[in-house]
Amino acid sequence: MSLGPIVQSIEILSKEKGIDPKIILDAVKDAMLVAARKHFHTNEELAAELDESTGAILIYAVKHVVAEVADPEKEISLEDARAIRPDAEIDSEIRFAKPTDALGRISAQTAKQVILQKVREAERDNVFSEYAGRIGELVRSEVKRIEGPDLIVSMGKTEARLLKKEQSKLESFSVGDRIACVIKSVDKAGKNAGVIISRAAPELVMRLFEQEVPEIYDNTVVIKGCAREAGERTKIAVSSRDRDVDSVGACVGMKGMRVQSIIRELRGEKIDIIEYNDDPVIFATHALSPAKIARVTVVDAAGKHMEVVVDDTQLSLAIGKKGQNVRLAAKLLGWRIDIKSEEEKRQEVESQMTALVVPGAPVSVLIDHGLNEATVEKLMEGGVTTVESLGSMTPEELEALPGIEPGAVEAIQTAVNGYYGQFEESFEAPAAQETAEAGAVEPPAAESAAAAEEANAVAVEPENESVTIENAESSGQPK
Repeated sequence: MSLGPIVQSIEILSKEKGIDPKIILDAVKDAMLVAARKHFHTNEELAAELDESTGAILIYAVKHVVAEVADPEKEISLEDARAIRPDAEIDSEIRFAKPTDALGRISAQTAKQVILQKVREAERDNVFSEYAGRIGELVRSEVKRIEGPDLIVSMGKTEARLLKKEQSKLESFSVGDRIACVIKSVDKAGKNAGVIISRAAPELVMRLFEQEVPEIYDNTVVIKGCAREAGERTKIAVSSRDRDVDSVGACVGMKGMRVQSIIRELRGEKIDIIEYNDDPVIFATHALSPAKIARVTVVDAAGKHMEVVVDDTQLSLAIGKKGQNVRLAAKLLGWRIDIKSEEEKRQEVESQMTALVVPGAPVSVLIDHGLNEATVEKLMEGGVTTVESLGSMTPEELEALPGIEPGAVEAIQTAVNGYYGQFEESFEAPAAQETAEAGAVEPPAAESAAAAEEANAVAVEPENESVTIENAESSGQPK
């Protein structure tokens, strides 16, 4: 049986687009009905059917058999129906063929538009059902064309869009380039309907490590988190489930081969591999590498807020270029991190101590610190009424006061020092206790600059806490 050109076209289109032929056939029927209504200018109820003997689409006017006709365009009496078909009954249908060869060029164009729309909808449904469950998956694709700032890439039968915001800042691609991406989202409708892929998502780095490191693939080493600023730097935290397997060393590979392969794929993006720790204080010390941390204090555990103190020379390194290092560390930990230098912390402590001192305390309080009452009376008679003013006087100024003997000057100074000393003790005691409770740790000793240069920019912390990779030409072997 030879089928007509319409059926043949449906078969070709269904194979090309990967769509069920029935969907396209239904779309053709709907298109023919739309064209027929415009051509015949009728309110009749129309139906379309495929003539399997010829492969042609036939159009019929459908009328319902009724006892009494109210709408002649849609209804027919039982008597008239039986004249056409003797077995007709009430509520049955009688069909009248309509001339399809009378449909003109405009009707054909309308039919074409409806078919294309239906095909596009079917394509979107197929794409959504195929990719909706694959978000975050790594895909290899080829750049097919460039539309403004966006790239259209081919993933076999499906095209995906790489938006400008999902591209790395330092990358540029040409038509024909093969790139690795992760599926970001799948939308059925809207401006960006279809598959959206990304080169800027942290999931891309995670999928590349899973692909490159067998220990991650078999779940011996687990990725605990990843923070990324695409094109510049990534921090990825890893942990080992086997005490005999070094999580950082496994990710770096022999002579840095594994991580260098990922760096080449990311066009030279720097990668910090961090050893994960359940203790946020120790984890923060690792995450802020390559800076050396003096101490970490948890300010608010419930609010996830911590304070990090570094040596004055390490402050800029800990903060990083435009705050990048501490920003990525905060994303990785999920904590708010305040970084201060030793000098800033010292000034803060001094200001807090000053605030604790009661301004204008009377000199009579010095009696509690060993100064006799007679000396206190002499000071008050000399116009010295507060401890603050007394503490600012020199020994010579004290001796010039009436009734103050040289031997009493030392007793006055001792009493003043005792008064201020009580505030130092009250401040230092809770601060020390808070640091101890927070589990403050001292970082391991740093490697020398010469050793880092010999390792050719592959710097591994002594206890495998973290590794920073900056050069694709690495020859240093991790521990």
